[in-house]
Amino acid sequence: MTKSLSLKTSTTLIASSLLGALALAATAAHAGPVTQPADSEKCYGVAKAGHNDCAAGVHSCAGQSTKSMDKTSFVYLPAGACGKIAGGSTKAM
Repeated sequence: MTKSLSLKTSTTLIASSLLGALALAATAAHAGPVTQPADSEKCYGVAKAGHNDCAAGVHSCAGQSTKSMDKTSFVYLPAGACGKIAGGSTKAM
């Protein structure tokens, strides 16, 4: 009985792992640009790694920046807010 239960548990764990990997791959494949909200501006150089809305040609888009304060990745902020943040720019550098 223990051997049968162990095999069942192993099979369940393997199946769960495979489904999880497929779900992650599907999510990553659909990462695209975030729609720009009304009355907002793109602010480059202020996003934390993995928390950007998109970028100027360096990767596919949302959430894919690999370093914080990347001068080519942006987040949408309310219009006028970017100029108040140290390191923020409304143009990619």
